[in-house]
Amino acid sequence: MIDLFFSYSHHDEAMRNELEVHLSMLKRNGLVRAWHDRRITAGSDLDREISEHLERADVILLLLSPHFLASDYCYETEAQRALQRHDERTAVVIPVILQPCDWLESPFRKLRATPSDGKPIAKFPNVNDAFLEVARDIRAAAVSLNKAEVATPKTVAGAVNPDAGVRSSNLRLKKTFTDRDRDGFRDEAFSYIDKFFENSLGELRDRNPGIEFRFKRLSAAGFTAAVYQGGSKMTSCHVWLAEGMSFGMDIAYSANDSIATNSINDGLRIDDDGFQLGLKASGLGFARPTGESLMTPHGAAEYLWSSFISRLQ
Repeated sequence: MIDLFFSYSHHDEAMRNELEVHLSMLKRNGLVRAWHDRRITAGSDLDREISEHLERADVILLLLSPHFLASDYCYETEAQRALQRHDERTAVVIPVILQPCDWLESPFRKLRATPSDGKPIAKFPNVNDAFLEVARDIRAAAVSLNKAEVATPKTVAGAVNPDAGVRSSNLRLKKTFTDRDRDGFRDEAFSYIDKFFENSLGELRDRNPGIEFRFKRLSAAGFTAAVYQGGSKMTSCHVWLAEGMSFGMDIAYSANDSIATNSINDGLRIDDDGFQLGLKASGLGFARPTGESLMTPHGAAEYLWSSFISRLQ
């Protein structure tokens, strides 16, 4: 069994918790024993505990995000020592890209990151796909180390005297999201979709000769988009913050660029799984995703873009 160390910013604790859930089978298989600073008991010396576990770790996960890179402790203390141990071949260091950030300008760029190609977990339409990929990469690293034992854990008879710090990692509790939480998430998601469409239209034009587009931001709560080929309008849409006023949708989508809001072709509603907020599709559109999993703002933007671009494809 290998020792796994999480180096992360507390701003990213929710994503760290989710990753640890996806490592459950590695623990059940006797492959890994995970540790992070939330395991430190009251009254303990924080720096000493972290340093001891960092030195003991076989695999060190650097959970990269803007907050990680901005943290002096994460970047200057934990990460630098992790890189030293990696260079000494006494530990394997794996950068895990949680959020878009400037990590390619850091010393971590020399390491093979996960998910593949350094795509941030937050930009996957379904983050479970990303966490599964990360878990598989960690499993591969664990198996490659001689200390790993791939076997069904055996029941040990007799008294057990566990270390004082041993405890379950299954400590997530469901939370209740307030109206303010939902309103803030809706505004952030819409702003992301707005910028996603604007950038995607520009890239579409640059990659395809003869394509022109029009993107019109009506306000902070709505935009229209249209694509022209040879001067003819091939596809268009209107996306706006409906706030539950259009068939219960929080974000509404119309397959034309009329600014009218009395009819929709598709939409997104805010939901949660008890742990995090996300978006679910109405299912009215052709590009309905399979299952009822929550989508990130990036996943929701891809969903609406697929409906928009389908008439060109």
